[in-house]
Parts: sequence; structure tokens; C-alpha cells
Amino acid sequence: MNRKRTGFGTRSGFELAAIGSAVGLGNIWGFPYKTSANGGAAYLLVYLLCILLVGAVTMLAEFGVGRRGKANPVTAYKSFSPGWGVIGLLTVVIPALIICYYYVLGGYTVKYALSSFAGNIGIFSSFAGNTGDVLLHTVIFAALALAIIMAGVRGGIETSSKILLPSMIVLLIALSSFTLLLGEGVREGLAFYLRPDFHAISWAGVLSAMGQAFFSLSLGCGAMITYGSYAGKKINLFRSTAIICLLDAVITFMVGLAIFPALFHYVSVTGTAPSELGMGGIGLIFITLPLVFGEMPVIGQVVSLLFFVMTAIAALTSVVSIVEVVTQFIIQCYRIYRTRAAILVTSICLACAVPVAISLGSSLNGGSLLSLFGKNLLDILDGVTNTILMPLCALAACLAMGWCSDHSLSGEETPRQNSALVVMMKFIAPLLIVVIEVFGITDLLSSPGGAGTLMCACAVLVITAVAYYGFYRGRDTGSNRDEALLLEQAVEKRKAGLQRGWYPERDR
Repeated sequence: MNRKRTGFGTRSGFELAAIGSAVGLGNIWGFPYKTSANGGAAYLLVYLLCILLVGAVTMLAEFGVGRRGKANPVTAYKSFSPGWGVIGLLTVVIPALIICYYYVLGGYTVKYALSSFAGNIGIFSSFAGNTGDVLLHTVIFAALALAIIMAGVRGGIETSSKILLPSMIVLLIALSSFTLLLGEGVREGLAFYLRPDFHAISWAGVLSAMGQAFFSLSLGCGAMITYGSYAGKKINLFRSTAIICLLDAVITFMVGLAIFPALFHYVSVTGTAPSELGMGGIGLIFITLPLVFGEMPVIGQVVSLLFFVMTAIAALTSVVSIVEVVTQFIIQCYRIYRTRAAILVTSICLACAVPVAISLGSSLNGGSLLSLFGKNLLDILDGVTNTILMPLCALAACLAMGWCSDHSLSGEETPRQNSALVVMMKFIAPLLIVVIEVFGITDLLSSPGGAGTLMCACAVLVITAVAYYGFYRGRDTGSNRDEALLLEQAVEKRKAGLQRGWYPERDR
């Protein structure tokens, strides 16, 4: 029999998919507004340094966990010890929670892309409050991700990454080239972004840069473990990690080149004070930038379209990676065909996205419908996942690969590792991740509703532990080989014109 194999067909496909996972909304709106609040160029330099010290080492560890286990995160961590499996299950739970609000934000990007020529100025509150319109665009975004996931790792994720990521980069180059030619205010924007003033960045800014470097690479949410499990032995993870981190940093840098000259041009032309721009949070891309585009001569609507198409692509490639984490687990653990598993995950997460959309829309319009601890559900889920749980899982990956594995990360047969890398993975990266975790929780607790968010995170941890030790610890949770066998069976049944059903073992 000609054995079907899951996994990426090429090294470039693997790297493009991982870059697509890393480059998301956090790079496009998180990085610019944090840079603006923390000293401009000084923040940029600290951010780039943190990618090297924290991001690259942690990414390499997560890739290593995945390729070592050749399976979903639960089975991959079980390969170290059955007790590690609870970390694997948490690594599946986290993306499931993220999907519920990322779908909603993705829907916003679709809406703004489609309405660029009609005008996006001032529509933020009215759109957010129109639940039907928000859900329509959320479904469109989720359907695009579903189509990619259903097509498989090679036919869907790899192929789409080879198309979408280069398209996003071309759009970004076009945008940054245009904004650099706007004239008035551009020089001031470039000076703010490229001329470091280390007196302008505080210790809090350094911690923010550490967190941004960590989160902008999609670490701690299982995506790199899942993609690592599909990486063949011939792929040198050292080389691939270096390329992925470099390109992620370059793309993030170019986002700043596209945004800051445009913002300072707007300030110069309109006389608006920078403090009045509303740079914080999602207001940057959905409120401030439409105003900026509206002031651009002649082709502001075209620029708006290019920017929001680029943003939607970034959101799509990121959400595909986290949906794949949950889908892979469902396929391998429950032996369900990929199409059915992807539909199941998408349907459940879309149902959960409904209250998130309603809560966010109410909050943005001054209401408190479906709020929890005084916060909307998106902020709660974001705090639970990004601030508390993701650093824990990233820390576990570093400790597992640093202390409990001699698996080769280079793609060669020898397990011997670079001594400097071992020190980074065992000591330096874990220490910095602990710093990110501690100060993230401290900052969270100082904000309204922070204690409630921490309680929710603790509840997720308890439920995950109960589920693992009650149902999954002694159960075969599957591997990539099981997924390959399902693919073979699906192909054979399709050729024979047979119905595939949900559970292949019932057909035997």
C-alpha cells in the first residue's frame, strides 16, 4: 500500500506556516501601540533583543516537543512522562479558548476590509453594537479558516501559507513605501521609531517588550508544538527557528514603518495631539487608522483596503494554526476524520464566540451585557490565556526539552546539542518566562477585574487537571501515525464511493 503521510511536504512550507502563525493581530496593533507608549525606538530594540533571548529559544523548545512526540500535544508530553500529559491537555485547552475571541476579532478585520470604500470612519461603535452584522463577518472569517483546515496540512495549511504570507508581505511593502512618501510629518515619525532614546523607556516598558516578543511568536498556545510534530527529520529546527524569528521581526518592524509615518503625518496635517489619537488596544486599527487613511490624498480608501486585507490575512494565518491544534487532538484522540473534526471544532467555537461578540459590543458602547467581574468576555479570555496560561505552557516546553530530552533539534542523528543553547533552554529562557508571568499577573491584579480573571484561570487549570487524570492519563491519545491511517482510509473509501461516517473503527 502507498502509505499516506501527514505533515509538511517542504521546509519552506513548514517555515511559512510557522511565520503565518506568529504574525497576527498582536504584531499589527499590539506592537505599534506598545511601542508608542514605551519610548519608540528604544522599545523596538529591547523587543528585538527579547526575541533572541526568549522567543527563539522557546520556539525551538516547542518545535522539539512536537517533533520528538510526532503527535498532538497531549501524546507529545506523555512521551516524557505520563504526568507531563496534563501540560499537553492545557496546551490544547488554551487555543480552544483563544479561538472563541479570535474569530470575533477576525470578523472585525473582514468587515473593515469589505467596507473600505464605503468608509470606515466612525463605524466602530455602531458595528460592534450590531450583533447580527458582527456574527455575519465572524462566520465568514471562521469559514475561511475552516476551508483551509479541512484541506489538510499539505493541501490546506502549507498551500495557503505559500499564497497568503507572500501576499501579506507584498501588501506590507506597498503600504510602508506609500506612507514613507506622504511628506509632512514622516520625518518626525521615522525619528520617533528609529532614533533610540533610552531615557524614554522604563522598567515597565522593558517588561512589556519581553511580553510582546513572547506573545508575537504564538508561543505557549500549542501551535508550534503541532507544527513541529509535522516537521520531518530532514528539517533543521535550528535553521528554521532562526528564519522564522528573523522574518517575524522584519515583518513587525515593517508594520511600524507603515504605521508611525502615517500617524505623524496625520498629526502634522490635522494638528491633533498625539495623546488624542486613541492608540491603545484595538482602537488603534479600528478607530485611529481609519481617520488617518481618511486624511490621505486621493487613494486613502485604497490604502485602507490594502491595510485591512493584510490584517485579515494575518489574523487568518494565525487562527488556522490554533484551530489546527485542537483539530489535530480531536482527530488523533477520537479517530475522527479531519473534515468532521474541523467542522466540530469550528461549530463549538463559533457558538462560544456569540456571547463574546455580544459582550464586546456592549462594552464598547458603554454597556455591561454579559460582563464578568466588570470586564467583557474577550478581555477575560485574553487575560486567562495570554497573561496567565500561555507562559506556563511555554515554560514547560523549555523545561521538558532542556532537562528531560536529548532529542536532536538539528535534524541530524546525533543527539548532542550546542552547550550555549542548553544553558539558554534550561536556565535563561525559563527565568525570563517566569519574570513575564509574575509581572503579567501583578499588572493584571492591579487592574479592575484582575482578581476575577485570575480566578477564571485557576478554574481552567483545575478543570484541565480533573479531565486529564479522570479521562486521558491512561488513554491512548493518538499520534500522527493514527492520523495518517485515517487519511489512507478516507482516500480508499472515497475511491470506492463509500460513506466515511464519524468514527472509522465502527466501520470495521
